[in-house]
Amino acid sequence: MAKLKTKKGVSKRFKMTKRGKIKYLAGGKSHLLSSKTKARKRMLRRAKTLLDKKKSRYLKRMLPYG
Repeated sequence: MAKLKTKKGVSKRFKMTKRGKIKYLAGGKSHLLSSKTKARKRMLRRAKTLLDKKKSRYLKRMLPYG
């Protein structure tokens, strides 16, 4: 059986949780921060969970070893 390859761009941006959900950090936290509110910047610090089942199935295929 051939070894599956991980898509490296996806592995840098997304992680799998223990229960198999996809976790990621939101974009928009690198520059132009003075125009954003404190609350918005605080929310961008937190990791998000991908809720879309179709996209998560697609990403799990690209992350075969989690």
